[in-house]
Amino acid sequence: MNADLMPIQLAGMEAGDIVMEFSPPASTLPDLARYAEASGDLNPLHLDLEFARQAGFENLVVHGMLGMAQLGWLLSEAFPIESIRSFQVRFEGVVIVGQSVRYSARLGQLTDSEVDLALEASLESGVRVMVGRALVVRRGF
Repeated sequence: MNADLMPIQLAGMEAGDIVMEFSPPASTLPDLARYAEASGDLNPLHLDLEFARQAGFENLVVHGMLGMAQLGWLLSEAFPIESIRSFQVRFEGVVIVGQSVRYSARLGQLTDSEVDLALEASLESGVRVMVGRALVVRRGF
């Protein structure tokens, strides 16, 4: 498990408490190139600096789905993959190459059988760029 992740301690937690969070290194051009090749998303906003600047951005735009993958990684590091029942996000902003993002999951609701999590991705400035939800079936945690 990544050292930046907080240990999962659901006992005694209340709605709104942070269950887990992490801040990976900011995405770089080589990261975007690898993701573009793997995903097939070759949109020039992610790969061509001049194109991104003509579109009004100061630098390349990080793939939104790469951010969603980071949130998915956060979930799968914290919970057994077979216990994750749903995972959805809504994109609210843009991440530019070099910007650091903090990914977090807050407890929404905890029952004997399920954990409902509110997910969020925010820039260092506090600007939220993604929100979502995940539902996890409780099994031994």
